[in-house]
Amino acid sequence: MRYELHYWPQIQGRGEFVRLALEEAGADYVDVARRKGGMAKLQRLMEPKVSPRPPFAPPFLKTGALLIAQTANILLFLGPRHGLAPKGEAGRLWVHQLQLTVADLVTEAHDTHHPIAASLYYEDQKPEARRAAECFIRERMPKYLGYFESILAKGGKGSYLAGRTVSYADLSVFQVVEGLRYAFPKAMSALERKLPRVIALHDRIAARPNISAYLRSPRRIPFNQHGIFRHYAGLDAWQPL
Repeated sequence: MRYELHYWPQIQGRGEFVRLALEEAGADYVDVARRKGGMAKLQRLMEPKVSPRPPFAPPFLKTGALLIAQTANILLFLGPRHGLAPKGEAGRLWVHQLQLTVADLVTEAHDTHHPIAASLYYEDQKPEARRAAECFIRERMPKYLGYFESILAKGGKGSYLAGRTVSYADLSVFQVVEGLRYAFPKAMSALERKLPRVIALHDRIAARPNISAYLRSPRRIPFNQHGIFRHYAGLDAWQPL
């Protein structure tokens, strides 16, 4: 069955975590808003009079009669269907838990450049953004990434977050590393020395055939100044402790 992914067409954003899972699975999907008339279709499905359970915001996934919103919720649906989550309930919940932790990290990363309000431009909140970025780099980045490092350490060399096989949480941690490298290259360069397992996981994911092909394809939208991970030189001035 073909999946319809609905997300903004110019950014990776939260939709990229879903794209990576679909690409790794070799799933048949269409990125609707990147096609002619796609944005109108996206907006129409968000209307209560059209959808009985309308999504609050993209990303959302349509498959048959199902319309599933929220990144972690979409991945909770896709994972067991495409071998990207453990078969047992405890394992599935563990991977979902990891994904929710990724979601928390992503929100904090976004809020470094929009600490007051998403409706304001970065230029309208630069002093506050500098303070938020300093705290994020010094405190939150090491804490989040160190958490994933400790989980990988328990599994041994070459392991994944949920054991011996890859899950959608591993794909998401790969995307987090990519995004933080783009947004905070100086800080990540300093911090990566303390994260050998996380970086090794990133590299193993990047080398997987389907992911490698996707990263080289035009389907992979480049990072830019409109997504979650944005690079502002003034926010990358502090090094982790």
